[in-house]
Amino acid sequence: MYIYLKLMNELEELILKQPYKDGQKLPSIRSLAEQCGCSKSTIIKALDELEKRHLIYAMPKSGYYVVKGTDSVQGEASAILNFADSAPDPNVFPYLDFQHCINKAIDTYQKDLFVYGTAKGMTSLIDVVRKQLTSYQVFAEERSIFVVSGVQQALSLLAAIPFPSGKQKVLIEQPGYHLFIEYLETRRIPVIGIERRFSGIDFGRLEEIFRTEDIKFFYTMPRFHNPLGCSYTNKEKKRLARLAAKYDVYIVEDDFLADFEQDSKADPIYAHDDSSHVIYLKSYSKIIFPGLRIGIAVIPDLLTGSFRLYKKQDDIDSSMLSQAALEIYLRSGMFDRHRAKIRSSYTAKAKLLDAALVKEAARSGGAFAYERPKHPSIHTHILLDKTLSVPQIIAKLKKESIHLFSLDRDYLSNFQRENILKLNATNVSEEDIERGIERIGALLIQSARK
Repeated sequence: MYIYLKLMNELEELILKQPYKDGQKLPSIRSLAEQCGCSKSTIIKALDELEKRHLIYAMPKSGYYVVKGTDSVQGEASAILNFADSAPDPNVFPYLDFQHCINKAIDTYQKDLFVYGTAKGMTSLIDVVRKQLTSYQVFAEERSIFVVSGVQQALSLLAAIPFPSGKQKVLIEQPGYHLFIEYLETRRIPVIGIERRFSGIDFGRLEEIFRTEDIKFFYTMPRFHNPLGCSYTNKEKKRLARLAAKYDVYIVEDDFLADFEQDSKADPIYAHDDSSHVIYLKSYSKIIFPGLRIGIAVIPDLLTGSFRLYKKQDDIDSSMLSQAALEIYLRSGMFDRHRAKIRSSYTAKAKLLDAALVKEAARSGGAFAYERPKHPSIHTHILLDKTLSVPQIIAKLKKESIHLFSLDRDYLSNFQRENILKLNATNVSEEDIERGIERIGALLIQSARK
């Protein structure tokens, strides 16, 4: 990431978290340069960018001053505690950066953006993405990479296309991605589930299913599973890759939160695949904004022909304007800046959520259990006492302005459900997390005693 982009994050955090008031002057350029250990020209470039984002303004021969809008006020308790939504907080969307990239894309590519593209995706974007994927330990050839309209489109295409093995059934973790479950059941695609717990998956049961069932592919979220929040170890990922090769079952790896990984040694299943049986999916929706609808699919050679054909028939191509803007956003270093900013924020929230749950679980008297992960996630879950009703708990919390979602839609209709309460801190401020978990814990304790 460029030095001035990294510096922008540091200065922005300084402005938002320090007790600056509207109109208060920032330290001089010389002071900031000494404080940050960089040149004055780098400071000026970062300050100019922050001025474009209306966080500061310049007074000739005077200096830079703070502009604190209503969205930047820190420390104020929110009336509604939203532990339900998993979409990124709209307050952190990179509006101005991406607006610049859209304008730049129109200037750069002009008429190329307003005609049909290719089913595979924009060549220049694929080239940038291919290089970026190496940072996730995904080393793929250009011919294997497809741009898709979100991971949901990739999943629907994979469920529809014929596989070389001729197998028909889809195997999915339970609980799992609700939109894919809905897609499979609506279209009556043969599907079976396998339970996944915070502690992992029953590999004996998984191998039995691979051996005895007609499994086309196994859909899994190895990293920060949604809704559970847990991750597979590297040892488990290697084991999954070996089982896939042994039984000719493809693994569809949904690495939708790869950008939030803190463990540099946590490689995807794809990195352990020696038999071309892993299909790697990555989304930009959770890191930039959901409306972008751009995802990446890395498809093994035996499937690329069918995947390309079905995708062309599905939507001709993905939005060329969105692809061009994303290419500029990635290539310019803006994505790296934004990722560093969001990763830092989400990591802080995940740690606060984890600490609050540990504290409340310890005093809950068995009303709920929380299994602490090695690396906390922005979303997680707690296992409620069997006497508690999840719908009733959610209804009671809503009356107290605490919003949660039921996990009913995260299960196949015929699969036995666990008594789970999902918690997502994406749209909860750091100041509100502990307070919210304390209120949830108090209500669970009270309900368990009745």
